[in-house]
Amino acid sequence: MSVFDTEVNSSKQITVVVADDQRLVRAGFRVILNAEADITVVGEAGDGAEAIELTRRLAPTVVLLDIRMPNLDGLAAARTILAETSSRALMLTTFDTDEYVYAALRAGASGFLLKDAPSDHLITAVRSVARGDALIDPAITRRLIQKFVHAAKPAEELPPAMTTLTARERDVLRQIARGMSNTEIAKHLVIEENTVKTHVARIFTKLDLRDRVQAVVLAYETGFITPQH
Repeated sequence: MSVFDTEVNSSKQITVVVADDQRLVRAGFRVILNAEADITVVGEAGDGAEAIELTRRLAPTVVLLDIRMPNLDGLAAARTILAETSSRALMLTTFDTDEYVYAALRAGASGFLLKDAPSDHLITAVRSVARGDALIDPAITRRLIQKFVHAAKPAEELPPAMTTLTARERDVLRQIARGMSNTEIAKHLVIEENTVKTHVARIFTKLDLRDRVQAVVLAYETGFITPQH
């Protein structure tokens, strides 16, 4: 476990803790991220337990968590970190099986990225997650959504929180569940993008969601959206 004595001056600076059991991998991520003016790696952890301790102490904007680590894996660490802190989790792995992706999203992670993704993808992912967006590696997204669709079962009755959504908010949630961006939703519903952003924010508040990934999971798991939609 390492903590770096790094001075962070800008209020917009993104601070990061990197958790991976391979020292060289951590060093590589640190070099890539520290090369960006708006990103600073403030600590490194070799397992999930260390990641939790560092996150509690340093309150980073984003925690990069390898899914497979000794002592305590990334999924278990993510659950604790997301329950106890305001840091966001970006999961990293060499594996792209549906089970890992689904488990990471259920744990509340805001992003999922393969370790062999280009360095610019890592940088984009950290920035996206830091500003509250969700990110899943493009190679995984289509198959993941398809998995939700096939697994979805019509709900006999929606959870109470879902019934508080207005008709327009339900329209927006359906498009989020299909993987549309705010710009795409605005064009589809013929409304202003700022209006879409307002609806998205209200949806998150009403349903107690962190981001779009959780919205997708909730929409399919509750049966709000099904293959027939």
